Amino acid sequence: MYHNKINFFKRIILGIILVIILGILSNRFLIIATNANATNNIVNSKNTLVNTQVNPAQLVEQGRKYYQAQDYTEAVKVWQKAQNIYQSQQDKLNQTTISNYLCLAYTKLGQLPEAKKAIKYSLELLDSLENKNLSIFAQTLNTQGSLQLAQGNTQQAILTWQEARKIYQQIQDTTGKIGSLINQAQAMQELGLYIQAEKTLTKVKNILTEQTDDELKISGLRKLGNIQRLMGNLTESETTLQESLELARSVKSNTQISASLLTLGNTALARGESQTALDYYQQAINLARSDTTKLKAQLNQLRVFIDSQEYIKAVELSRNIRPQLDQLSVNRSNIKDRINYLVSLIQLQLVLSPHRRGLGRGLEDITQTDIIQFANSTLQQAQSIKDQKSQAVTLGYLGNIYEQNQQWTKANQFTQQALSIAQSINAEDTIYQWQWQLGRIYKAQGNIEAATLAYQQAFDTLQSLRSNLVGINNNVQFSFQESIEPLYRELVDLLLTDEDNSPITTTKLEKSRAIIESLQIAELENFFRSNCIAGKIVPVDNIPQTNAAIIYPIILPNRIEVIVSLPQQSLIHTTTYISDSEANRILQKLRRSLRKPFTAPEGKILGKQVYDWLIKPLENQLKDSQVSTLVFVLDGELGNIPMSALYDGQEYLVEKYSIGLAPGLQLLDPKPLQQVKLEALVGGLSEARHGFTALENVQREINEIDAQLPSEVLIDSNFTSTELQNQIANIPYPIIHIASHGQFSSNADETFILAWDKPIKVKELNNFLRQSQQTENKALELLVLSACETATGDKKAALGLAGVAIQAGARSTLATLWTISDEATAEFMSQFYRLLAQGNLSKTEALRQAQLTLLNDPNYDTPYLWAAFVLIGNWL
Repeated sequence: MYHNKINFFKRIILGIILVIILGILSNRFLIIATNANATNNIVNSKNTLVNTQVNPAQLVEQGRKYYQAQDYTEAVKVWQKAQNIYQSQQDKLNQTTISNYLCLAYTKLGQLPEAKKAIKYSLELLDSLENKNLSIFAQTLNTQGSLQLAQGNTQQAILTWQEARKIYQQIQDTTGKIGSLINQAQAMQELGLYIQAEKTLTKVKNILTEQTDDELKISGLRKLGNIQRLMGNLTESETTLQESLELARSVKSNTQISASLLTLGNTALARGESQTALDYYQQAINLARSDTTKLKAQLNQLRVFIDSQEYIKAVELSRNIRPQLDQLSVNRSNIKDRINYLVSLIQLQLVLSPHRRGLGRGLEDITQTDIIQFANSTLQQAQSIKDQKSQAVTLGYLGNIYEQNQQWTKANQFTQQALSIAQSINAEDTIYQWQWQLGRIYKAQGNIEAATLAYQQAFDTLQSLRSNLVGINNNVQFSFQESIEPLYRELVDLLLTDEDNSPITTTKLEKSRAIIESLQIAELENFFRSNCIAGKIVPVDNIPQTNAAIIYPIILPNRIEVIVSLPQQSLIHTTTYISDSEANRILQKLRRSLRKPFTAPEGKILGKQVYDWLIKPLENQLKDSQVSTLVFVLDGELGNIPMSALYDGQEYLVEKYSIGLAPGLQLLDPKPLQQVKLEALVGGLSEARHGFTALENVQREINEIDAQLPSEVLIDSNFTSTELQNQIANIPYPIIHIASHGQFSSNADETFILAWDKPIKVKELNNFLRQSQQTENKALELLVLSACETATGDKKAALGLAGVAIQAGARSTLATLWTISDEATAEFMSQFYRLLAQGNLSKTEALRQAQLTLLNDPNYDTPYLWAAFVLIGNWL
């Protein structure tokens, strides 16, 4: 448990550090570059300085150096001095520039009211000028957009940056134009405008390609590659960064080469390619002319060694890093490096404690006393430059050290201090960490009421932060399942813990259900590394539920809780005591059994065990409520199990109920399919392509569909990614059916369907489908993926299936959890579309009857063939 939390915190800090290194924090890449240009606009006043020998232009440059060193407090001090001098000279143009700088520094310090005053003053000064300086005006707009984004006004920030881009284009400032476009792309991504964001980044790439200034092109490509990484476009990021590296090599600039290698390492790490990342970091170290670049690469290497459990290498490297840190000057960037190192020390000390014997000499150097001393010296440095964010983070980790050692009073004391400072500067990305830590401390002390309150506050903070968290860094998302997810589960555990044998209240049940549904959304957003559900959520309770029961199983460490929503009734819940490890073992074993091409007795035994957890305690209530449909919001490993194959000892669940899956609240406004004119776009591959086997019965499957519904057919060489995109764009088909190989994975880059020319990855498929919907304003009623499977050995593979369903914007998605014979698929699809075309059945009932047709046919009666089909989304 401690390992997971440390792992999460360390990734948060590493992510923030990497972002700062690459110049793309809250001002989205160009702020310092823009203001470097703006510095050149500081005009030396022709007026004689009165009562002072201080040159304000020198103060401006001094402040800029403080800013670049992330010593924002000192930057503010010297810029205010320069501002006063320019004010006494009535030099409005230079006052405007300084006000822009002050706005940026105040924003970095979290002092948003002061930042707002500064930008307002800047705009007022510009309005008072007879001849407005367009360059400074564009820079002012860029700064205003950054402030608006920091305030959460993302849409307004986009509009402001668009205005800035037009001015940059007018005055032919390419650097400013590129920066404004990248700013817009990140803001669009946060709003869920993915197609627009991709188009904007394509513009950036095209502009950079045309550049003749190699330094600008190398730097721009590198920053673009990092933006692509933050947006989850890892393949594109790698390609762009490789271009940057090749160009840097062509001009023989070791400084640029090492910087590009460092960022390539970050992208490789985000892809889960640890060894490749280590190789890039080592190359960056070997070529680095800058001690800073070398240190950053070593710190990243240290993290990879720890994650890879190469502890001897980690300890040796940590010893090499420590003297370098001790020689650094005191500024915000260097303090963040110390915090990065501190987190590594904490985890090393934690994981090495039980393993010290046999790992070699010297590991005893990493002691709690040494870590606390290093943390205290880091805290003193942060206090000396009034860096409140770093103070909060360091205090929080001191609290974590004492939490690990069960020194609850000190743990509480330091965590409270960290939380107080973080809240004073509205640092939400750390506020929720310390709220969560405080909740764990209270829980360990037995103060359940205080623990629940702290956990609830952490959850609320994370909810408001979540869309921004997606964009902080891929390393955060990579650790989602072992870090962020436990917060949700631990809060549910607290809410559903019966302390005095009294019934769990409806309020607590509703809160628990909402938390798990939020977890489902967060998992999907993490899957796509984007805020993909924003504005599209319709609560399940708003959907007509006349004959449907909605079932929420929740796997907790020592039990399975099941929350049930029955028509026109309050929520009810049941509890089965079993460890999560044992439950997951049984579920994995059941999945393996169901995938056997025959009916194994073991499958029925295991299916009954899961039935007893989820359904048996509800049998009477389901019968009394006369429900005919069960809709499951599945949790964890349950997502890889077809609920239709649960067994009560006499019958499979599908023989009693029609069954659907709903990924939390992410459903489009429900509309029964029979109200829509049914037409289908059908594509498929029958021939072997790209290493995948032939699907000989795909032609039969397509013919059966074409016989039931008016269809446009693309098969084999006609089923290309381009032709599929064109067909989707030209006609808004209510049904799209794809009969081809495909895979669902918990990694979006490994989730695809196979076309004739290439695998179409999930994000590309989403762009095809979304483009049509945005043009025609019509939803896709049903997406069918008939020859796909979930990735073997991937515990969260069903996430890919849910991700395809939601990101595609389909009201319902019918797919297979594993590959079955294309002959059985053709038979199933023939029955399914025949039933669907009748117009009097829901999609789940058509699915059920088609499955029963196979179940009752001796040729297809094994669950391996009929249970693989699942329907996700709107079940009407």
